[in-house]
Amino acid sequence: MQILDEVLVKKPHKSQKWSQEQIDELGLAMEDPIHFIQNYAYIQHPVKGKVSFDLFEYQKGLIETYDNYRYAIAMLPRQTGKSTAAAAYLLWYAMFKPDTTILIAAHKYAGAQEIMQRLRYIYETLPEWIKAGCTSYNRGSIEFDNGSRIVAQATTENTGRGMSLTLVYLDEFAFVPPRVAEEFWTSLSPTLATGGKCIITSTPNQDNDQFAQIWKSAVDNVDDFGNEQELGKNGFRAFRSRWQDHPDRDEKWASEERGKIGDERFRREHECEFITADETLIAPLKLVLLEEHLPIRTEGQVRWYQEINKNSTYCVGLDPSMGTGSDYAAIQVFSLPKFSQVAEWKHNKTDVRNQMLILQSILEEIQNKVQNEENIYYSIENNGIGKASLMAYEELGPVNFYGNLVNEPKTKGQTFTRGMVTTHKNKLEACSKLKYFVEEKKVQIYSRNLIQELKTFIARGRSYAAKDGAHDDLVMAAVLCIRIVQLITKHDKEAFEELVDPLGDDPLDMPMPIGIL
Repeated sequence: MQILDEVLVKKPHKSQKWSQEQIDELGLAMEDPIHFIQNYAYIQHPVKGKVSFDLFEYQKGLIETYDNYRYAIAMLPRQTGKSTAAAAYLLWYAMFKPDTTILIAAHKYAGAQEIMQRLRYIYETLPEWIKAGCTSYNRGSIEFDNGSRIVAQATTENTGRGMSLTLVYLDEFAFVPPRVAEEFWTSLSPTLATGGKCIITSTPNQDNDQFAQIWKSAVDNVDDFGNEQELGKNGFRAFRSRWQDHPDRDEKWASEERGKIGDERFRREHECEFITADETLIAPLKLVLLEEHLPIRTEGQVRWYQEINKNSTYCVGLDPSMGTGSDYAAIQVFSLPKFSQVAEWKHNKTDVRNQMLILQSILEEIQNKVQNEENIYYSIENNGIGKASLMAYEELGPVNFYGNLVNEPKTKGQTFTRGMVTTHKNKLEACSKLKYFVEEKKVQIYSRNLIQELKTFIARGRSYAAKDGAHDDLVMAAVLCIRIVQLITKHDKEAFEELVDPLGDDPLDMPMPIGIL
């Protein structure tokens, strides 16, 4: 324990006298966190230095939400004082509610320390007569003589495990890595179920992360009879503010800020829209416009989004896997000339042979409606496990697979290769085509699963791949279909006219040699 400063930090169990006015004020401060903050808290202004903490109206509403509800989730713009307001409330809670344990968890340790620093500043500038005495006063924790303590940590899978927590404050929870956030939330749930209080604040990030899931359930507050309820389906009270709520911000400020950071970041950080901050293949503002649709039917694990049209051409791509429970195998089906998603399949515990049987069944279903194998094209990625898939393909008999298998061409000095081999070059080419098709609305995607994968398909080094904790198997199956489409549009005038850029900048006009068996 550090040596306690007699001026800034009150000694524990210190005897003192209060005037009647102070006793009355102490009673008001103990009952009302807003009264305590407005009358006694000071903060550090970046320009003005030490100033009284005069709460904005939306900050009052935020603190009332924290205090009145056991579970609260707040989606707030950047730089609006949410962390400072939280620090003041958590200090009030610890000083005036004995025997509580408060955990501050931020997406980075520096973030947790920043909140702790603001809390310490507020505490140190309080009048001594209203302060609680400290038995321990460290950088990462404070313990008061009423038995309460505050601990600040970075959010990990094990943060808070083993602690008997009274209140958990999660700062910028949307920016915790997805796998860590999911495991942390799973481990935290038993604590909350036994009476713990939880406060979550963040600027939005992706629309499928743990924060987004909690938020969406919190704002889903209409019962089966159409009546609006105070709490969402998950028991959380939702609170939201936008940049307009800050009294120092106006349209002139907004215009200047958009000019500095761009419309995309402004909408995410100040208008609180779920627009990913990652460098995704598809522009984030385009991703938010993609609409999910429910399958029209499901057969086994195959989800069908459109009925098969006998006048259409079909592209089917299989991205195989070992089927041992780690990586997923995935199949995508698209139709031409209107480039639309027709069906998909994804699973991680289907062995290689059964993956081929599922591909076979999809091709058979298309053939039964189309009655023309010339209008069916399919391929299998021949990287790594793909070789085992093609061995299974041979064993099952190519004649039992309807349609045309699209292969890499035989080049000089190389042997013939079945299926498609993904290289760095052709992956980037196919990704650029996928980007063009989606952003120019030349492809119709229906699957929620594929859309979610696209939102986590980001720049990784010199290529694109799923971000940590996410998957890209459906995307890679779609990329395989893109390569098939490249071939088809070379021969199908109608499909070509649907997909080319009317200005002449045709992304399909890049060399991509493909052979057909």
